[in-house]
Amino acid sequence: MKHPHSRTGIGTGSKPVARTLPPIFALLLAACSLTPTYERPDVALPEAFKEVPAGPGWKTATPADHAARGEWWAVFGDPVLDSLQTQAATANQDLQAGLARLQQARAQLQGARAEYFPQLGVGTGPTRQRPSPASQGLAADAQTTAFTLWRAQGTASYEPDLFGRIGSNVDAATAEQTQREALFHALRLAIQADVAQTYFSLRELDAMAGLYADTVRLREQSTQLFQRRFDAGDISELELASARTELASARADALGVARRRAVAEHSLALLLGKTPADFTLPPHPLDAIRLQVPAGLPSELLERRPDIAAAERAMAAANARIGAARAAFFPRLSLTGSFGFEASDLGDLFKWSSRTFIAGPLAGTLLSMPLFDGGARRAGVELAQAAYAEQVASYRQTVLKAFKEVEDNLANLRLLEGQLQAQNQAVDSVRRSAVLSQAQYREGFVSYLGVMDADRSVLQQQRAAIQLEAERARLTVDLIRALGGGWQAAPAPMLSALD
Repeated sequence: MKHPHSRTGIGTGSKPVARTLPPIFALLLAACSLTPTYERPDVALPEAFKEVPAGPGWKTATPADHAARGEWWAVFGDPVLDSLQTQAATANQDLQAGLARLQQARAQLQGARAEYFPQLGVGTGPTRQRPSPASQGLAADAQTTAFTLWRAQGTASYEPDLFGRIGSNVDAATAEQTQREALFHALRLAIQADVAQTYFSLRELDAMAGLYADTVRLREQSTQLFQRRFDAGDISELELASARTELASARADALGVARRRAVAEHSLALLLGKTPADFTLPPHPLDAIRLQVPAGLPSELLERRPDIAAAERAMAAANARIGAARAAFFPRLSLTGSFGFEASDLGDLFKWSSRTFIAGPLAGTLLSMPLFDGGARRAGVELAQAAYAEQVASYRQTVLKAFKEVEDNLANLRLLEGQLQAQNQAVDSVRRSAVLSQAQYREGFVSYLGVMDADRSVLQQQRAAIQLEAERARLTVDLIRALGGGWQAAPAPMLSALD
């Protein structure tokens, strides 16, 4: 018979067996898996990204988290970043913990597959017993003698997978293992992105530190000049106090940048699996990132997202557990037996005349059939079905979230490009304004307060430009992460533990 929702059945091989076995066994062996046919649920997808002009249409998603991603950070052309990524791949402890979880999933799969095979064992030891008079056919008041019985025997047990219980558990464990592999890929991608973003944040702070160092140096020179002019009686104390205020403010801001850089460097050390004392990154200002996102990103890139693959595999595992829950309604056949030796004297234990065997259950029955359990099995099936429905919703939400993340980053990068151009124009304009203000001050047309306002504006606009450049680098990394590892299909070396 074939269950109306089963994925497969035992084929023609059941008919010859039926000719030689009793009808009950023929019926059991003709049974099938009770797992529903697994089909990936449909997800309504747009024909193209909203934020990407003129791209190909979308096709049905097929998780491809094992597809090559390449060393996606190489697009930045930064050898220091390349070295940091290599260090993180070998020493990051979160990555090592993820690898250990993957190994656990592989061991669980191996344990599930072990149920396909007979279980063999050996044992030896004595038992002290006294039979009852009734078991010996004696009168109720008869006396029996206690004796010691020595045994040395081998045991064997085997459960045929008649209704797919073991197969369903193996399918679930297989899906869980591939899910764990996808989660490992997701963790590795997240760590790679964190390393890149932390690195760019450090370079941003290095650029900020250079900007404030120049500002402090210039304001120190101005304060010294104002001190001499005040001593000569050329200016008022108000102008000297204003110059000192600006100098102290710049020094405070510089120390704030240094504090933030120290914390960021410690965070990067943690990502590399090192203590802060063992890691130092020499300062270097952030270089402008010149990367263009190609038009018409193909849908296959999004399919590489490991979190989508993990969600899909979780669905498959939940589907397989429905079959295991349904199998609880049907009989289980347990084939057991033992063969060995037993004797009342240890010296006679291994004589041929001491041999013995048992064919059949050592305890319980050969065939067990559940009749009534107060609805526990029905509840188990409903639990498995509800868990599957939950995983379906989670899968669809993961896909929708993936599209949102890609669209967010594409929009951010597109709009940020224009924002950077406007900001650079603002920097050029404010620098010109500062030059004019200095000239007017020297000519006596404006007070020094006007010069200080112009200098503060220059500092503010330059700082904003640096922040936008760093934001562009971080958003590029975010887009690469959202696409599952870049928009190129270069070969990627896998960790040896995954090969």
